[in-house]
Amino acid sequence: MRDLDAAAIARAIAASGGPARPIVVAPSTLSTNDDAKLAASTGAPDGAAFLAEMQTAGRGRGGHTWHSPASENLYLSVVVRPRVPAASIASITLAIGVSVADVLAARVGSRAAVAVKWPNDVLAGGRKLAGVLVEGQLRGADVSSLIVGLGVNVHATEFPPELAARATSLALLGVDDRDRDRSALAAELILAIGVATRRFEHQRLAGFASAFARRDALLGQTVEVAGVRGTAIGIDVEGRLLVRDALGVTTAIVSGEVIPADSACAAGASRGKLPPPP
Repeated sequence: MRDLDAAAIARAIAASGGPARPIVVAPSTLSTNDDAKLAASTGAPDGAAFLAEMQTAGRGRGGHTWHSPASENLYLSVVVRPRVPAASIASITLAIGVSVADVLAARVGSRAAVAVKWPNDVLAGGRKLAGVLVEGQLRGADVSSLIVGLGVNVHATEFPPELAARATSLALLGVDDRDRDRSALAAELILAIGVATRRFEHQRLAGFASAFARRDALLGQTVEVAGVRGTAIGIDVEGRLLVRDALGVTTAIVSGEVIPADSACAAGASRGKLPPPP
């Protein structure tokens, strides 16, 4: 297992035609999102990226702890400064999630189906491979900066008991060592986040609708959420989960506990909530 290498990440970005940007790799940190947030508040440019070999207080959505053992996985946060009104930014998590899924699917190949589970999980074979956490700062009615946090399970072969039945990794999926190079993967994900952000600026979530439909883990599944039981039929342009009940009534769900009734979708309940405008 090779250590993360900031210079190698920068070279890979440059080789793909990406702009130069600060790349910081820490041996250990509380949270890469916190590192990026502090840097953003002092003027870090769009695309500045912060990584760590381990996190001691890594977090997922809703304040949940993110499993962050040393040197196994990828813990990455990127500063983005989208030119988007704050009122329109909430669904960017889904746009980035689809882009992350595309990158990971290229490595997973035919070993497992890679899907996005509303609103921020990337699944492979029905188990969680990655998660996205977007946090931000406002300047009046505009977004000053967003922090796109990303955790990807890369080399992990064991998880805590509470995660073991619903998590996976590139290693567990049989992805070879070359495609598990964390520095190369980080470079590709940083580039993908930048491309997704620019596309979202111009097209909002509508620009990702067809891609999300191909990777929608809940599509066609029977779910129960926010007191509504029915079939998940996709998301709308604002990123709300659409559920059609037995009477044919469709409800747009902003938040709630999503309970998939079909075991193929997930191994258990997960809490889904669109992030509010930062």
